[in-house]
Amino acid sequence: MIRSIEWIGSGVRFIDQTKLPTEEVYVETHELSVLAEAIASLRIRGAPALGIAAAYGIVLGLNNSVEVTGEKLRSDFEKAASLITSTRPTAINLFWAVERMRGVLHRSQQRSPRETIEQLLLEAKTIHREDEEMCAAIGRFGAELVPQQATILTHCNTGALATGGEGTAQAIITTAAAQGKNISVFADETRPLLQGARLTAWELQKHGINVTLITDNTAASVMKRKKVDLVVVGADRIAANGDTANKIGTYNVAIIAKEHVIPFYVAAPTSTIDSSLKNGEMIPVEERKAEEVTEGFGTRTAPYGVKVFNPAFDVTPNKYITAIVTEHGVIRPPYDVSIVHVMKKAVQGV
Repeated sequence: MIRSIEWIGSGVRFIDQTKLPTEEVYVETHELSVLAEAIASLRIRGAPALGIAAAYGIVLGLNNSVEVTGEKLRSDFEKAASLITSTRPTAINLFWAVERMRGVLHRSQQRSPRETIEQLLLEAKTIHREDEEMCAAIGRFGAELVPQQATILTHCNTGALATGGEGTAQAIITTAAAQGKNISVFADETRPLLQGARLTAWELQKHGINVTLITDNTAASVMKRKKVDLVVVGADRIAANGDTANKIGTYNVAIIAKEHVIPFYVAAPTSTIDSSLKNGEMIPVEERKAEEVTEGFGTRTAPYGVKVFNPAFDVTPNKYITAIVTEHGVIRPPYDVSIVHVMKKAVQGV
């Protein structure tokens, strides 16, 4: 299995996703600044993977804090947390992981700095392991929604590159295929950074799955020709009412799927649900630099000086979502009720 990020020795090793699919480059570092830059520049991306990276980043930020006082350790922790949470605003998993690590810090006040850092590393590894288990569970629950013969459309990248395991939405695809189902996939290229073309197509080919790459604006055409049985996508943040933020273009796909009476499924762990936000209008949406649109991958494709609006995500209203697949099962409307139930399961660990 591809490892998007892993702990090795006293540092982290991650695959530089900006180099794919032509180069498979791994980076090893002991520096939080390097990891933070990797998150901001999308060398590491995908909501669950960002949570894992954030947890490991806290530990890297404390590499030189072994012999300090408890007060200095807490100060160093907050500096690391501030840097990590400044990198990307939309994916809630990043913030969730930092808060989880902060809980360990608070519970370790009677420990020495060395012991506290050991506990923090243990928690980061636990977050990583739980993510692997989460991916497997989402794959199992989601595969039950897939017919024996199915053509699936997906948007952006939700596989091992985006998580600590087999993926979220993509785990549904690979699990269904592993069960012997006849699966074929249309992968949106996902402009402007082409995560579908560069990453999803690459991963699915490695799995031996029949994948066809399409431009984003081809989705309606393949649905109209009745070549799509269901849509599965991931999520970066889900509000309490089920409104879902995901890679820009997801909202388009959801509207088109509803028009063609095609099930539209979101796959995400409960750590992606932000119950503090009443609806999707409250989800912060990251806007990225204009050059990603005007000269993506080094080639100028727009006139100099043109205005650019480049949000990294959009929010799909809950009315377009057939169901949400979590590690605790499949939840359906009304989401304001079903999300409460699934979050209780998550807290109880059942």
